[in-house]
Amino acid sequence: QVQLVESGGGSVQAGGSLTLSCVASGRTFSRYPMGWFRQAPGKEREFVAAIGLNGDEQYYTDSVKGRFSISRDNAKNTVYLQMNSLNLEDTAVYYCGTRRDVYASASIFLHEYNYWGQGTQVTVSS
Repeated sequence: QVQLVESGGGSVQAGGSLTLSCVASGRTFSRYPMGWFRQAPGKEREFVAAIGLNGDEQYYTDSVKGRFSISRDNAKNTVYLQMNSLNLEDTAVYYCGTRRDVYASASIFLHEYNYWGQGTQVTVSS
């Protein structure tokens, strides 16, 4: 079965950087798009970034454009989220997700993701 394992979260001061990683297993990684979502306390899970099969197709939510960068290494079955210039509003649990359909396009829509990791906490302090 598909398994996603996130890592790299932690506590950082505002303006700092973190890189999240998500390792996938259970199927051929390069055939599926990947995405990052986040959920802050008391809020719904929201889209952050998504990437297509070979990395050329990328999408970002407006609040992270220019600060976050999504990438993937198909040889390592891993997707990354490089987060720079972090601010207090970035505090959340970050989830890695993927879609069920092979060769699907990258998606910004939560309902189109079928598999999720356990999440990794990112806390930004002033």
